[in-house]
Amino acid sequence: MPARPFLKWAGGKSQLLPELARRIPDHFGRYHEPFVGGGAFFFYLWNHGHLRQGAILSDLNAELIDCYIAVRDEVETLIELLQRLRPYATDRDFFYEIRAWDRQPNFARRPRVERAARTIFLNRTCYNGLYRLNNKGQFNAPFGYYKNPQIVDSDNLREVSRALRAVELRVADFATVLDHAQPGDFIYFDPPYVPVSPTASFTGYTRRGFDEAEQRRLAQVFHQLAARNCYVMLSNSSTDLARQLYADAETVDVVLASRKINCDGTRRGFVEELIACSFSPAVAVHYALASD
Repeated sequence: MPARPFLKWAGGKSQLLPELARRIPDHFGRYHEPFVGGGAFFFYLWNHGHLRQGAILSDLNAELIDCYIAVRDEVETLIELLQRLRPYATDRDFFYEIRAWDRQPNFARRPRVERAARTIFLNRTCYNGLYRLNNKGQFNAPFGYYKNPQIVDSDNLREVSRALRAVELRVADFATVLDHAQPGDFIYFDPPYVPVSPTASFTGYTRRGFDEAEQRRLAQVFHQLAARNCYVMLSNSSTDLARQLYADAETVDVVLASRKINCDGTRRGFVEELIACSFSPAVAVHYALASD
């Protein structure tokens, strides 16, 4: 069975996969994804045999990377812990009790696999699957009131563990890719998007947020990697700022993508997104996503 994202993630790339997949370089070295999030594009690459030279996945969200490491290194223990949590999936009081763990001084000393089980449980039971942190770095999405959320998918977690077996996982700022990427490597950037309006500005994946200065710093890294002859691809919202920042890319396309996670259910639907590449992609020869 193919590996699939084991976390719901705002801005996840499952709906954009056809557009991303048709831009995969024919041959590349190591794969880098500095904003891994739910990892949909990484799993697509792995499922279709594109990661012959390995991969480095990173994110500034330490709890997210710890979750990936726990799946890779302690998957059976993680599955057991999630199975123990499953009876509490609809228990509002238990949700807020386990959510409060990161307000306790000993939280960081809990075993990584316990913290990972908490992350997956909260992700599956919070409102709209929205991973959100306050400015203290504490999880603050509310209870979701789902009738029967799936807490553990053992088969998929085992397949994800297999996919991650030879992957380097790092808590790191996106600019550290400059320390590792070599000519011919493939880098995909999926940052928190440039807001399309003052009320559509969610960047709460980490306590630092992601403002315009960070968007401009990212664009500089994109162009530095392009000058190094790396294959660089980036997705973002199709806004004036994004188009300005990537106007000098080899290709810039605007595509439609659907958005399922939004705190306002009335605003879910199709949106315009920008895909910038430092290379001229081959035409749709790679896309072989299963119909399901």
